[in-house]
Amino acid sequence: MTGQDGRARRRGQGELEGQVLGALREADGPVSAAWVQQRLGGDLAYTTVVTILTRLLAKDVVSRERHGRSFLWRPTADVARLAALRMRRLLDSERDREAVLASFVTALPPGDEQVLRALLDIPAPDAGRPED
Repeated sequence: MTGQDGRARRRGQGELEGQVLGALREADGPVSAAWVQQRLGGDLAYTTVVTILTRLLAKDVVSRERHGRSFLWRPTADVARLAALRMRRLLDSERDREAVLASFVTALPPGDEQVLRALLDIPAPDAGRPED
């Protein structure tokens, strides 16, 4: 990828993970890292693609299976889950979670705020279960 000045544009944090996961989701089944590299245009080093796949594996959004001397990869989550994991990690790194959440919600456009409020009105999966 190149910017307007002709130099290679550095991808934003998480952007490459999203692109790799997106490529995996387009595949008809498990694929190799080389397939992902080619699907993304081939401008990434093979080792970079493997590194990103390994990071996604650690985040539990892809799985791999041995195929000869290498692995075949498949998605286990979508890009939305990956974004949610990044948001959660960022929230976990802050001291004042309440202030961060309040700031986040008040900065949302009205439509997004309504979606969030509707989601919060849905009972939690473990709601109503007796506590141990």
